[in-house]
Amino acid sequence: MMEKDQLAMLGEEHSARALVRRMDFWLYFVAYFCGGTIGLVYSNNLGQIAQSLGHGSKTTTLVTLYSSFSFFGRLLSAAPDYVRAKFYFARTGWLTIALVPTPLAFFLLAALGNSVSLHTGTALIGLSSGFIFAAAVSITSELFGPNSVSVNHNILITNIPIGSLVYGLLAAIVYDANGSSGLRAVVTDSVVCMGRRCYLLTFVWWGCISVLGLASSLVLFLRTRHAYDHFERHRTTQLY
Repeated sequence: MMEKDQLAMLGEEHSARALVRRMDFWLYFVAYFCGGTIGLVYSNNLGQIAQSLGHGSKTTTLVTLYSSFSFFGRLLSAAPDYVRAKFYFARTGWLTIALVPTPLAFFLLAALGNSVSLHTGTALIGLSSGFIFAAAVSITSELFGPNSVSVNHNILITNIPIGSLVYGLLAAIVYDANGSSGLRAVVTDSVVCMGRRCYLLTFVWWGCISVLGLASSLVLFLRTRHAYDHFERHRTTQLY
């Protein structure tokens, strides 16, 4: 059920055509694109990031750290259901909270670029990304209907290859520019950029982009909060 193009009831089925016409979907798409996907691209570049900051020997530790905290994030995505009896909060609100660590991590990496910030930032991004990846299916089902979730969620995650291309290209441009003009090490036929500035601008850009994702998720939460509250009141009434 929609009122003035704003979701008023959860679980209403949306066809693919109806889905792409909804502002709520595009807010959700941007939140995922600028949050979970950018965290995934960070993990894909983690080895090169560690190497450029002089911590190439710690790549295995960093990958393990990201994977572990991503797993914890997936576990935490179930927390809203466990605390529901005592404290109810819209799942889109939890999504907004889960996106907060990502820009903090990127700005921390840009500001310091040392071993502590690298480990801390990796853990925060892993935690945030894991939560988003696990919670996204439930959110898609609740907002756009459980029967259409397989198609609708696949439409949503088209942002992953797009984001991988865009964010990866951005990182490569900055990396190559600094590798050509700054301190570098030549290995066979490739140029390896060394130093903080290899990814400094990338971290700033990624941080700003993830702030956009956070803002988008906040608007989505404000637009859908009424529908979640209506659903919870109806569920509580049925229970009692």
